[in-house]
Amino acid sequence: IDGNTRMTESVAICEYLCARHAPTPLQVTVDEADFGTYLNYLHFGEATLTFPQTLVLRYAHFEPLERRQPSVADDYAKWFLARLKTLEPVLTHQSYLCANRFTAADISVGYALMLATHLGLSPRFTPAVAAYWTRLQEREGFQQALAAQRHAARAQNVSEVHAPDI
Repeated sequence: IDGNTRMTESVAICEYLCARHAPTPLQVTVDEADFGTYLNYLHFGEATLTFPQTLVLRYAHFEPLERRQPSVADDYAKWFLARLKTLEPVLTHQSYLCANRFTAADISVGYALMLATHLGLSPRFTPAVAAYWTRLQEREGFQQALAAQRHAARAQNVSEVHAPDI
């Protein structure tokens, strides 16, 4: 991102990078049949899947003990899992969410799956979603991103333990 642009929204960062580095297979363009599907899943990862998990984080992990609300955390975990199940029929028949390739939509949904793993929700993934998550983790780019994250944490003297795992 250039020095004049300040971005904090994950999906906006994905869209920005795709646009700035176009053409890229990570982006589904307006002239491709799966353009609408791509946009839907790109935003589904953040708006539909990550949102309920932020409430699980808050009420199960981040609030002081006296303010924690296990029933709220459980309700939002169930909400996340119910919405996640909508991916099962798609991922039963295809390796990625759209356009017959790995795209930024997979990055967005993959982040939500990674967060769910840290929250202990991955044992409740449906079979096709679990297989998809395994495929995403096996990607060379995913492994490189984890290595870069570890390197950056060490360089900044920041814990390598993910916040939910503390």
